[in-house]
Amino acid sequence: MRQLADISRERDTMSTMVELTEAFEGIASMRIAQVKDQTQRSAKFFAELWGIYNQIRVDELFHFGRGQSVANPINKELLILVTSEGSFSGDLDERLIKKALGYYKPDRNDIIVIGHHGAVQLVQSGVFYVRNFKMPERNNNINVTPIVKEVLNYASTKVYYQQYISLMDQIISELQLASAVMDRGKGIAKPDEIISEQNYIFEPSAYAVVDHLERSMMQITISEVILESKLAQYASRFRAMTVASDKANESLSDATVLFNQAKRHLKDERLKEVMNGLREGSL
Repeated sequence: MRQLADISRERDTMSTMVELTEAFEGIASMRIAQVKDQTQRSAKFFAELWGIYNQIRVDELFHFGRGQSVANPINKELLILVTSEGSFSGDLDERLIKKALGYYKPDRNDIIVIGHHGAVQLVQSGVFYVRNFKMPERNNNINVTPIVKEVLNYASTKVYYQQYISLMDQIISELQLASAVMDRGKGIAKPDEIISEQNYIFEPSAYAVVDHLERSMMQITISEVILESKLAQYASRFRAMTVASDKANESLSDATVLFNQAKRHLKDERLKEVMNGLREGSL
């Protein structure tokens, strides 16, 4: 039988693993609650902007907030891939990259990737990207202005991201950026207050305000996609930590049983030695 000290060390290691996995599980659960709260506040702000935009826009088209800044956008579709910064999100990043590359054509698409892990996978697949942005660490006040500046240079933009369904289920989704903004606005009721050039002064012009609102709503939409991806990543980690915690608990239980058996065996051996000593002494 194995030495009691070895079994004791193994049991202590398993106990530490249980504590660590439960701690990581709790952190992931807390992050999920924070992201959900931030997403709800972001949706409220979007509704306020849409209420203004819907009353002063000049036509039914979404112009990406370009105005006169980009006269001739690149005649390609930009793909934005939202992945994790590290490799602790299960197979989510692999699934996302696989789905995006199934659609990608070098002559019609350029790629921007958010997250270091996705960038590494693209390089390993021999696919080049235009820009790589770090996945924001914070869940509020996410600065996506540099990403929106890239979006303005292209005729259209498609986003691949990881979507949270439940703690046990996360999927890969995609959206056309302009359509996503417009479709989202359709379900928002018009505000009671009428906003027009008759009762408001727009500086420097109504067109400039419309451009600013379009860029702002794109920023909100991209920020929410990033938050949704982070939510899915946290859920994936939570699930992984739950599985790891269950396995660690099973191993701890097995090690405890083995430790108790070893202790009993050691006591039995000592008792036998004592009994043998007594018999020898009586002869």
